[in-house]
Amino acid sequence: MDPKPSSSGMLLAPPPSGSSAALRFPAARSHPPLDEHVVRPETREEMVRGERLQAMPAKPPHADRHFKLDFVLGAHIRPGYVGSTELLTRSAESSDFATDTCIRKGGIDPATGERHLEELAFEIVNEQSPREVAAKAEDLTARGVRRILAIFVKRGEVCEWSREMRAFRTLDLEGAFDDPTLALPLRVSALLDAAEADDAVVWALDAKDTPALVALKNESRNEGRNEGRNEGRNEGMATGLREGIALACELLGIELDASRRAQLDGLDVAGLEALRDHLRAERRWP
Repeated sequence: MDPKPSSSGMLLAPPPSGSSAALRFPAARSHPPLDEHVVRPETREEMVRGERLQAMPAKPPHADRHFKLDFVLGAHIRPGYVGSTELLTRSAESSDFATDTCIRKGGIDPATGERHLEELAFEIVNEQSPREVAAKAEDLTARGVRRILAIFVKRGEVCEWSREMRAFRTLDLEGAFDDPTLALPLRVSALLDAAEADDAVVWALDAKDTPALVALKNESRNEGRNEGRNEGRNEGMATGLREGIALACELLGIELDASRRAQLDGLDVAGLEALRDHLRAERRWP
């Protein structure tokens, strides 16, 4: 079933009670370890509030957007953080599922002795049930994930989960998305537009002083300086040649009228050298 917004334009969490007992909110309790799974890792199994699901392979709209999301986020990750794709997380006693892409601190959390919890999580929404997407966001938030974003492919929207409203709020595509996990604020539209994503990657790599990009910029600067030096050197040689030719003309009694002056000023180093050699051999203006 395709995601459909509520009448207020927001995708809401499932109500506390309803037709499906599997989607009732879990009671408050201590959380299980992140990697203590109740589904089989490296399979398509997931569990959302007690309901065992099969995560199916994606269609092109989802798969293509997922690939581009990983591309742009990978360049933006701040040092000390790591990005993951389809990272399985035990978010609650009755929930064990993966988000499409997430970012977390690298290494081991000293408070728990296990990997760090995701801080930033992304879901690509194309064919998922809106109840399932909202339930996942609520469980992740309850577990401690700071921010959950959803990219609604068919609607062309980027939304962020609101803990207070228990709903997804649409972000302004012209706005910037900033987070401590990112080295540079990311334009929201770059999560939807391929060309903007490419530009955003370049700026992010520049902000992180990526060695290859630093080397490329230094090479460009050096080439510019060398070109400037060569231009200066050539101009100095041309000035010297013009002065020598003018002196030779004076000694040879050759008149440098306005036309010949203009011709002289328009010659480059090679042309001036050829004129000098002609005057030396023929002792007359060409």
